[in-house]
Amino acid sequence: MHKHTLFLFYVFLSTLTVGLAVDHAGDKNQNPFTAKAFAIRYWDRVIKNKLPKPTFILNKASPLSATETAAFAKHAAANTLSTKLPEFCSAAHLLCFPEVTPNLAKHSQDGKFSVYNDGQNFTNYGTERPGGLDSFKNYSNGFENNPINEFRQYSRSSAGHNDSFTNYALETNVADQNFNTYGSGAAGGSGDFKAYAKGTNVPNLRFTTYSVGVAGRQQEFTSYSEAGNAGDQSFGNYGKDSAGAENKFTAYGTDSNVASSGFSSYADQGTGNKDTFVNYGVNMNNPTENFKNYASGSLGAAEKFSNYRDQANVGADSFTSYAKDSTGGTHVDFDNYGKSFNEGTDSFKGYAKGADADHKITFKGYGVNNTFKDYDKKGISFAGYTKKSSSSTNSVSESVSLAKKWVQPGKFFREKMLKQGVVMPMPDIKDKLPPRSFLPRTILTKLPFASSKLNELKQVFKVSENSSMDKMIVDSLGECERAPSMGETKRCVGSLEDMIDFATSVLGHDVTVRSTESVNGSGKNVMVGRVKGINGGKVTESVSCHQSLFPYLLYYCHSVPKVRVYEADLLDPESKVKINHGVAICHLDTTAWSPTHGAFMALGSGPGKIEVCHWIFENDMTWTTTD
Repeated sequence: MHKHTLFLFYVFLSTLTVGLAVDHAGDKNQNPFTAKAFAIRYWDRVIKNKLPKPTFILNKASPLSATETAAFAKHAAANTLSTKLPEFCSAAHLLCFPEVTPNLAKHSQDGKFSVYNDGQNFTNYGTERPGGLDSFKNYSNGFENNPINEFRQYSRSSAGHNDSFTNYALETNVADQNFNTYGSGAAGGSGDFKAYAKGTNVPNLRFTTYSVGVAGRQQEFTSYSEAGNAGDQSFGNYGKDSAGAENKFTAYGTDSNVASSGFSSYADQGTGNKDTFVNYGVNMNNPTENFKNYASGSLGAAEKFSNYRDQANVGADSFTSYAKDSTGGTHVDFDNYGKSFNEGTDSFKGYAKGADADHKITFKGYGVNNTFKDYDKKGISFAGYTKKSSSSTNSVSESVSLAKKWVQPGKFFREKMLKQGVVMPMPDIKDKLPPRSFLPRTILTKLPFASSKLNELKQVFKVSENSSMDKMIVDSLGECERAPSMGETKRCVGSLEDMIDFATSVLGHDVTVRSTESVNGSGKNVMVGRVKGINGGKVTESVSCHQSLFPYLLYYCHSVPKVRVYEADLLDPESKVKINHGVAICHLDTTAWSPTHGAFMALGSGPGKIEVCHWIFENDMTWTTTD
């Protein structure tokens, strides 16, 4: 290179580096060729003001170096990025599920297994054990970001053996778990499974067989996927082909939010069994559930189902077969099905169909907005079949009271609450999604992003069919591709540059971005301190961006008409000390909102009748023009 040209290049590089150091105090040593540095320069070029760039958004920029960006962009263009997936996910700070390595160790002695948490298959525990006691306390617990585990066999073909399994995947995040067999082929003894995936965020769970083909065994399954958020669960077989067994399933999906569940078989083909299913889908919000077979083909069994979908909020459910083809004086009780406080859509098909003349079936309560088809007309009594709407059987105040439990206190509030001195509950605004980073635009533009290219996208990230990663990609693409609501302008963005482009396309180039300062005060009462209305408290335009669950950091950004944006100091109600600085947005036009929106559950009223405000949660944000 010519000396003069080389000198000019170094002058340019020094100037660029100094400029970055002056403008961004936190990035004094920022390499000017990183993906983050490029995003900062893009910000300066597109946004026409000198306001400080908030740390919370700069920290989401891609951490890739210039060399890494170029190398991975080349792989993305050649469709070979999957061959470098572990390196890419690690360097780019993405959410990718590792391949589970097998562990073929056999545990053939009685023992107390306290903790197992290394992301491997657990092949064999307690198989063919005569007598004795096994206890397994914790498997894959502790709110990991993306635990993937498989437990193949627990206490299979044992004789007179007692075992307990305390916790499996407790309080994990984006879990993908598979439990194949528990107690299958066992004779005598007892089993107790206390909690499977309780408190999990976005679970994808499969339990294949529990207590199949056992003889004279007592077993209890206490909790399956309780208090979970979203996700998809399936339970294959419980107590099938058993003789003289006593099974109890206490809770499945209780208190879960927007869950999809399937239960294929419970106590089918049993002989002389005594089985109880206490709660399935109770207190759930918007569940989608499918229960296929309960006690089909049983002989001389005593079966009881206490609650199915009791006190659920909307949703859609189907129950295909209950005590079908049962013989030998089978006695079956079903206490309550689908008595929701907000109507869902329920279908019950096949109740005691094909059972012999000696059966006795009782049905105590069946809810609203349901269809009941194809059931035996003999030997069945219905104590209560609710045909009227829920409003005629419950008071409005009771319905609202029940509905409120699905909405955190303070998640939605009226604009009048934003006044100095007001004490109000603060919802839990903590970000519960896995930490990820944006991708550089040079890589992002080379990756498929459309439902029509779903298979290509899944190949890039090595996504297994029906896994939690599969579900979250499909759900996020669906939300990004849906038609905008009335007055809405929307776009999904996976790079900081794309977010800047969308915000400025709606608001112009003199913009700023805000988010609530911290999570302090979450879940507690706070006092509102000094309040400032953005743009003088007038109706304004804004672009709000909310995280979606995807391998890289993806935001659903949208602008809706008629909003006001506020900043407010948040104080400790006792000491009056400032603990946070909140950002809130008030939607003045709720005409297009659903009548079952959580805001109306919490506040009463309905679409178009009231304004609704909410805080901006951690890692979400709103863009506005500058004051």
